[in-house]
Amino acid sequence: MQPPKAADASDAEPRPDSDRREPDTDAETPAGSTLAGSEASQAERVSGDEPLLPARVHRPSDLLRLLIGVLAVVVLFSVAAFAHGTTTGLEQDINKGTGQAPDLLIKLAGLVSSIAVLLVPVAFAIERLIKRDGLRIADGVLAAVLAHGVTLATDLWVAKSASGTIQDALTQPQPGDAVTDPVHGYLAPVIAYMTAVGMARRPRWRVVLWMVLLLDAFAMLVGGYTTPFSIVLTVLIGWTVAYGTLYAVGSPNVRPTGQHLMAGLRHVGFRPVTAMRADDAPDSGDQSDRGRRYLVSLEDGPPLDVTVVDREQQAQGFFYRVWRRLTLRGITQRRSIQSLRQALEQEALLAYAAIAAGANAPKLIATSELGPDAVMLVYEHIGGRSLDALEDTEITDDLVRGAWEQVKALQSRRIAHRRLTGDAILVDRFGTVFVTDLRGGEIAAGDLVLRMDVAQLLTTTGLRVGPERAVAAALAVLGPDAVADCLPLLQPIALSRSTRAQLRRLARERSQREREAVLEASDAAKRARAEDAELSRNGDRKTARKSMRAEKRAMDDALEEAREEDLLSQIRREVLLIRPQAPVEPVRLERIKPRTLFSFIAGAIAAYFLISQVTEADFGAVVEQAEWGWVAAALGFSALSYVAAAMSLLGFVPERVSFGRTVLAQVAGSFVKIVAPAAVGGVALNTRFLQRSGVRPGLAVASVGASQLFGLGCHILLLGAFGYLTGTEKTPSSLTPSRTVIAGLLTVAVLVLVVTAIPFLRKFVVTRVRSLFAGVVPRMLDVVQRPQKLLTGIGGMLLLTGVFVMCLDASVRAFSGPDTPHLSYASIAVVFLAGNALGSAAPTPGGMGAVEGALTLGLIAVGLPKEVAAPAVLLFRLMTLWLPVLPGWLCFNHLTRKGQL
Repeated sequence: MQPPKAADASDAEPRPDSDRREPDTDAETPAGSTLAGSEASQAERVSGDEPLLPARVHRPSDLLRLLIGVLAVVVLFSVAAFAHGTTTGLEQDINKGTGQAPDLLIKLAGLVSSIAVLLVPVAFAIERLIKRDGLRIADGVLAAVLAHGVTLATDLWVAKSASGTIQDALTQPQPGDAVTDPVHGYLAPVIAYMTAVGMARRPRWRVVLWMVLLLDAFAMLVGGYTTPFSIVLTVLIGWTVAYGTLYAVGSPNVRPTGQHLMAGLRHVGFRPVTAMRADDAPDSGDQSDRGRRYLVSLEDGPPLDVTVVDREQQAQGFFYRVWRRLTLRGITQRRSIQSLRQALEQEALLAYAAIAAGANAPKLIATSELGPDAVMLVYEHIGGRSLDALEDTEITDDLVRGAWEQVKALQSRRIAHRRLTGDAILVDRFGTVFVTDLRGGEIAAGDLVLRMDVAQLLTTTGLRVGPERAVAAALAVLGPDAVADCLPLLQPIALSRSTRAQLRRLARERSQREREAVLEASDAAKRARAEDAELSRNGDRKTARKSMRAEKRAMDDALEEAREEDLLSQIRREVLLIRPQAPVEPVRLERIKPRTLFSFIAGAIAAYFLISQVTEADFGAVVEQAEWGWVAAALGFSALSYVAAAMSLLGFVPERVSFGRTVLAQVAGSFVKIVAPAAVGGVALNTRFLQRSGVRPGLAVASVGASQLFGLGCHILLLGAFGYLTGTEKTPSSLTPSRTVIAGLLTVAVLVLVVTAIPFLRKFVVTRVRSLFAGVVPRMLDVVQRPQKLLTGIGGMLLLTGVFVMCLDASVRAFSGPDTPHLSYASIAVVFLAGNALGSAAPTPGGMGAVEGALTLGLIAVGLPKEVAAPAVLLFRLMTLWLPVLPGWLCFNHLTRKGQL
């Protein structure tokens, strides 16, 4: 354990007013603050200092409640919109059931509830102000104001824009063609205020709150002034806005200080003198919730190690734990939301169980609550340092075997530690090894979890002493069978968060060393080639090619020599030397892979956009007017575009890559671009495909960058050329070459000036362009020396543009009548190139919205009637964007299963 720093005491320098917290005397003062006056005065003489705690904290639980509230509001509107029969029947049943209520009772309930709704918040505010808790009142007032604003906005939306079914579900007709408000403008702010100030956490006020709300809802419902859905919506808006406000501004920090710790220790019979805050609290996400640690010295007796756990630390890592619980299969984990009482009982149980199993663990001697928001656990002081704090030379084989002895003792009683990282292994001054941080452990653990502990400790010790010594120590203590059984679990997903971060850092360092070795070999080969050229003076082309092959061979040899195994592979190899027949196939631990989740979300987004656009089209008119021969031609040109795209990519890849799989990858790109901007999704997919096809990562990025750069230049040249040709034609077009070219040049010039003038944009663009085109020039030199490849790439780009122009032309002809003006290919090419440029620049997936608008306006500008332009663009986008989605999804999953993506 690191030398502790002074943490806390009463005669420390007082906090500034902005950081000082006034705890709630009836709910937020930790246990022990009600001690006798002599004890309190004695605690005030304790000296020390502790880092100031933030006055406000942003609790993940508030964010979770906000998201739940938003989801509930969405579900409520969905039910109101699509289940009209259900809402109508529910209202009729309620009206029938409440129609028998006496009028006097209804009037009395309405009067009492109207007065109580106003008096209860005022009474609570007075009570809070008396107890000097004005910050909570301010939070409640802010939440009430925001809830009122949301209420007005919701009322306006329902009245002006909502569908008739939603209006019927949320309003009641009144005399004079009037209707009731969809959301109660006074009740939602009151609910937001009561929630934000924390009335629901106080039993007495909670009872009063629910009585008032139910009475008010009953009076309005029976009186015909509201609907059941309106009441539910009002409550949800107030509740959601309250937690959104609390998360945005932060909740008052009620974490106990070291002074409260001193009082709590006296309350359980100890007589502390000083409390020193331990300085070894980890920053890793998987152990950030284990509590604050103190070293407490007593008036008589040995010192104590005290751990304080509060609600804020319980909430840390909440979303990460939820994600792990959802994605990992076969692994039991503690609840994502665990009460402080449950955390206290779990750690106490594990501490006693570990000692009973014969393991060296800190002895728990006392536990206590520090109010409703914190607990403390008191351990005997061990001293010493953690494994992470030891130097490499201090970690002996005996020490490593001692750590494995503790794991063996725990597993003999089927106790899983679940956090066997370096800071969970403590070594005292006599060299005895202890296991700490048992909070995340598990009693009666299954075989899978126990094997995960072995895999974790193998990795932890391997990071410090190397795979050979780590495996040798494990074999000496556990035996070869137990160690071999953990090999299927020796995978990053089964390890702790901090261990995975270390493995990623080591992987980056290995990649850097490999790059440096390749660069050194390349420089040496270039110098040798220069020397050969100097000696031969007039070296012919054959000699140059031979030198280039020698350079490539030298780079490959250097990469092969510099390539290193990762730590997990080295551990497997060491174990397999002892047990060659041991299973090494990784166990599938992931219930949901990120790629599967991405595919599901992408499919949902694609379906949403497809349905939203398809429902706006008049398919009856489209089908009646279409000439199906030209529709089939448009479909053929669309299919041919994927062959052209594969040619344009492979033309800049000197390595041998399967043409058929490249075509499938381009089809898969039609699915990816639905959920990402076309320029981003295509680059990422092609880069990934080339890497999986055997092209080194740097060269794959360079190849895709060269293809993109060449495609950009080709696009600009074609746009200028076709724009000029369009202006020379005698057509009734307003898209003259002078205006088009000049406007395009001026637009590009203005964008360049804006980017170069703003430092942030300039840095952003330069960084992205440099990372994308870092290896483009050397890659282009490799391609230039292969004319066939270069011809394939350029031909593919020209063919790609040509088939898209032909597809758009066929779409126009499919709806053209005898009186429709004939458009030249040059005009259609200009419209397509301009629309495609806007689609690539638009941040929407697949350029949706931008491409349709640009193409429609462009076709109208060159003389096509709107009645023809709109369905033609719809058909073109159907052929090039929407129809390929299903084949693209199938190709994406096929290539993923084959390991090509």
